[in-house]
Amino acid sequence: MFEYHGWITIRETAAADDDDESRLQEIVDELRVHIARMHSPYLLDLRWMNGEPFIHLGGFSNHRSPDVIHLFEHVAAVAPGSYGLLHVHDDEEPGHENDVRVLKLVRGRVTQHTEPLLSPYIPTVEDPFTG
Repeated sequence: MFEYHGWITIRETAAADDDDESRLQEIVDELRVHIARMHSPYLLDLRWMNGEPFIHLGGFSNHRSPDVIHLFEHVAAVAPGSYGLLHVHDDEEPGHENDVRVLKLVRGRVTQHTEPLLSPYIPTVEDPFTG
């Protein structure tokens, strides 16, 4: 099982001043093409809200989707000022079958961490199987 929920605020740079709007629009247009090529039938939405572009995504499939992880890495590369989180439970990830993992995107880097509020998955989220 592969469950994921996440969001990304898209920014060209981490500078405090406003991004170059034309460059940010180019980044968003490229990300739309990238997203259109993904094979995800689940929630994947790129939209502008209050003048800022955001990606929201979520899903629940039988196996890990490398497209989801790659999207975070791709945004880090093309828009290093972006930031966001992706919570993942992948019961097939070696060494982390019982963890909820968090991918953190900030300043052009994606790192992985164990989510202490939802891990260990059993018994925090689900009861142990007693069948």
